[in-house]
Amino acid sequence: AAAATEKKQKVVLVRIETSPEDVVGMHVSEGILTAQGGMTSHAAVVGRGMGKCCVVGCKQLHIDYKARKFTVEGAKTEYKEGDVISLDGFTGEVFSGPIKRVDPEFSGHFKTFMEWVDATRQIKVRANAETEFDVVNALRFGAEGIGLARTEHMFFAADRIPSMRKMILAKNEKERRAALDELLPMQQRDFEMIFRHMDGKPVTVRTIDPPLHEFLPHEPAAQEELAKEMGVSAKDIRDKVAQLYEANPMLGHRGCRLGITYPEITEMQARAILAAAVVVAKEGKKVLPEIMIPLVGHYKELTDQEAIVRRVAEEVFKQYGSRIEYLVGTMIEVPRGALTADEVARTAEFFSFGTNDLTQMTLGFSRDDYAPFIKVYLEKGIYEYDPFAVLDQTGVGQLMEMAVKKGRSTRPTLKCGICGEHGGEPKSVEFCHRIGLNYVSASPFRVPVARVAAAQAAIRNPRDTK
Repeated sequence: AAAATEKKQKVVLVRIETSPEDVVGMHVSEGILTAQGGMTSHAAVVGRGMGKCCVVGCKQLHIDYKARKFTVEGAKTEYKEGDVISLDGFTGEVFSGPIKRVDPEFSGHFKTFMEWVDATRQIKVRANAETEFDVVNALRFGAEGIGLARTEHMFFAADRIPSMRKMILAKNEKERRAALDELLPMQQRDFEMIFRHMDGKPVTVRTIDPPLHEFLPHEPAAQEELAKEMGVSAKDIRDKVAQLYEANPMLGHRGCRLGITYPEITEMQARAILAAAVVVAKEGKKVLPEIMIPLVGHYKELTDQEAIVRRVAEEVFKQYGSRIEYLVGTMIEVPRGALTADEVARTAEFFSFGTNDLTQMTLGFSRDDYAPFIKVYLEKGIYEYDPFAVLDQTGVGQLMEMAVKKGRSTRPTLKCGICGEHGGEPKSVEFCHRIGLNYVSASPFRVPVARVAAAQAAIRNPRDTK
């Protein structure tokens, strides 16, 4: 995809399913089409954040990577690399050949209407963003801060992924730290960019979340190529991929579990965030960093990681001769974290509900594999809506409401928000308003929808602001 784009060709990226390894190709593509996945699959979440047209879970596709073509179940036509297709990201339709398109425009009336919206709503709206493209668009669409900056997305740039892979392939802590030292200045520059753009607006940065195997290639040819780049044998790469294999990686060695196992990763990320904040503050801008530890289910996981962040913060402040205010909090995405929110809030200064994973773990639905049967569930009325598209207020919502009440019973000033994909869906936004969340965070292109939904929620259920 990247090579074709360099030749000025427009590309639709067709994959069985995307992974973080595909992020560069996703960036350069006009649209993304996958045979697997659902509303909160990698392709859907990342594509939505990039503002890309994306169709996922198209089970009729039979993709042959080797032959660089796909066929459609029940049809005779083959589509080869170089053929033209068109996507409709709203209906999920895939068309053969080109279709006339019209770019949307903002009118003067729209601006006036959004001023009415912002004067009415009682809940703030942030954006999920980490690249400069996302951050600029978040501000353009009226975001009042960043509710989720995913640090792992920063590691896939061409100048970072080799250092990240060195860290994963390291045989001991010394080698890991050497690789992390290479990543530190790159990550710090990313955070400096975000803080400069968001001058005076809060920025919630999530420490690394996905399992490490996602940063290594799984196809033999790519493994051979990586082995040459890294100066190791292809067997070393295959062995590391096999070592990192997990039967259920979404419930595996990821999130805070990585930081607990390899505290040097949390150290590097905390240093990059806080050093960037101090540097930008010295330039005269207002910085409001919030460091978010993901996947916490037991309060001791958070206290372990928080202690590292606090220690590194003091080292940074001493190094730069300057201090800033910052918060340490967590994503509530493990049901146990919600059930024990009063314990977690002893340490957490804020909660952000990661409803993609919270929905997955509460319902027991794999967010990457549920697409084939959810249509039957909806037809039979078992669920009224796709629970990954519209928040399940009865089940997942009950955990959220409980977590807010229990958390604030321990820490009355606890800031609570949502950064899952539900943060841009109107019914879900209204529920967040109703249970007393301080903000919702959505993909940049969904921020205007979230703002309108928040205003409608305030009209239907006005909060007592006394």
